[in-house]
Amino acid sequence: MKIAELRAKSAEELKDLVLSLKKEQFNLRMQAATGALENKGRFKIARRTIARAKTLLGETPGAVKAPSAPKAKTEKKAAPEKAKKTVKAKKEKE
Repeated sequence: MKIAELRAKSAEELKDLVLSLKKEQFNLRMQAATGALENKGRFKIARRTIARAKTLLGETPGAVKAPSAPKAKTEKKAAPEKAKKTVKAKKEKE
């Protein structure tokens, strides 16, 4: 199933879908163990659909925060004052 199809479902429908896909995944494992499995690609489809549904179930509106602005660096003011004092001291010596 595509993500757009899953977004149209309610939370209860998604939970039911995850449960049925987990059962299908178990049955596929049993078929693989007994040698009766015909379509190995169904493993991948089931696993990814479960992941998509669980991701949607975990999303809550407003849970994703916007990145905050970086903090401004403070300016150093001590260096210019010190430079002025040394220039004055040199002029007084001359």
